[in-house]
Amino acid sequence: MDREQEQMQFLGLFGIFKESFKIIHSWRKIFTQITLTLILPLTFIFLGHLEISNSLFQDIKHTEFEKDFTRPGTRTYNKLSDTLSSEWITFLLFQIAYFTILLILSLLSTAAVVYTIASIYTGQELTFKKVMSVVPKVWKRLMVTFLCMFAAFFVYNFIAVLVMFISMAIFPFNVAVVVLFVVLIIYLIGFVYMTVIWQLASVVSVLESSYGFKAMKKSNDLIKGNQGVAILIFFMLNMFFILVKYLFEIFVVHGSSLNMEAWKRVGFGFLCSLLLLTFFLFGLVIKTILYLVCKSYHHENIDKGDLSNHLESYLGDYEPLSGKDVQLEQYQV
Repeated sequence: MDREQEQMQFLGLFGIFKESFKIIHSWRKIFTQITLTLILPLTFIFLGHLEISNSLFQDIKHTEFEKDFTRPGTRTYNKLSDTLSSEWITFLLFQIAYFTILLILSLLSTAAVVYTIASIYTGQELTFKKVMSVVPKVWKRLMVTFLCMFAAFFVYNFIAVLVMFISMAIFPFNVAVVVLFVVLIIYLIGFVYMTVIWQLASVVSVLESSYGFKAMKKSNDLIKGNQGVAILIFFMLNMFFILVKYLFEIFVVHGSSLNMEAWKRVGFGFLCSLLLLTFFLFGLVIKTILYLVCKSYHHENIDKGDLSNHLESYLGDYEPLSGKDVQLEQYQV
């Protein structure tokens, strides 16, 4: 990275995208290795989940349809009931396995990319073997942050649902509809903001001594002053993600119902895989660059020597770091 930290604060939306592309291109060898090792399996698992889930759910719907037209109490009806129960159990177990593997690969990918960019920033000697040896230790901190963020989302959603039910209970129907609409808008704004905090908290968990709720608080402090750019970035990324997912579901998962030829479905599958692969890699790099931009905006100087020591600490036995291990000083502009 040839840009001084003081200059990072002046990067806008397109500047962050440009800087992300530049760093991937300059270090394409190690990013290619990370992509093939972690992000490619993540991509295949996500897209494969869409195909397999659809197949399992179609079997459930077919069994339910046959059961509806079978007389209760007969041997066939009982057999269909057992089959339906087995299919639902298979579907739920598959979803649990999928989300577990997806979470693990997502956190490992985040750890690898953030650590790599930080090492580039500090001028450390960087090899793929070194990155992969660090990733499992960084992953522990990211898991704690994820669990804390999951708890925060659970409480947030519980409160939102509670407010909606109370609104429906105490207000007349016409008033309740208006109140629910307002609550929904506020909920969506809060949900997007919490998502941005979560993404930045993942970077904080790797590069600073804070993780868990402390990383979330630090992320919230950093995002102040750059909310607009941060929200716009993640909105654009999520819209791209939704588009790719939609194309895959329409032309690959449900392609046979559209009488699409097999080679066309394979072609769309390959295209969606490539686009999703790019999305995952750029998304991880972008949120790390956004972290540096926010640090620069708040005039928090990341001491490269202390950050280097912090990164090197992952190579030894893991120990929780105190706040002084990653020194954050104010610099004058």
